[in-house]
Amino acid sequence: MLFIGFDGVEIHGAHGYLIDQFMKDQVNNRTDQYGGSLENRCRFPLEIVEAVANEIGSDKVGIRLSPHVNYMESGDSDPEALGLYMVKSLNKYGIAYCHMVEPRMKIGAGNTKFSESLLPMRKAFNSTFIVAGGYDREDGNKAVEEDRGDLVAYGRLFLANPDLPRRFELHAPLNKYNRETFYTHDPVVGYTDYPFLEDTA
Repeated sequence: MLFIGFDGVEIHGAHGYLIDQFMKDQVNNRTDQYGGSLENRCRFPLEIVEAVANEIGSDKVGIRLSPHVNYMESGDSDPEALGLYMVKSLNKYGIAYCHMVEPRMKIGAGNTKFSESLLPMRKAFNSTFIVAGGYDREDGNKAVEEDRGDLVAYGRLFLANPDLPRRFELHAPLNKYNRETFYTHDPVVGYTDYPFLEDTA
């Protein structure tokens, strides 16, 4: 592996992609050392973490996980056990951070009627814990104030608002994102054409 010009690497172990598929018991039907038990299902992602950490240093490695979410039919029968096993295992590598998606994402961002929580994983992880999943300004501040995460990640709001931190600081109105342009082939529409705050004054 060769990483040129980057501060670090975030391993994408979420949202039903390959690494997530290995971890989730509702989609992993392997019968070898990478299937069956929780330990076996988590073997592949942890091997990836170890390989990347050995190459560039654990302090430059992060990982994104979504144990509670079942994107692309990749669900798990015990997401809390999965999340806890992963963060406790990740502690052994001393990586820079764990970036985890809120359980509420499986029933819609902003929905507060959910019983599951990332708090057990947050408490068990020894390094920086980043939460993500439909946060707005108030939700994000509250999550940090209540020690539910060290940092909050913003996706859709940042995409539509290239100056999101300034807008938050000023309590300024936000551009609305256009979901129809999220995965288009055009490299311009919906990615670089949202206006900055000064352009709307």
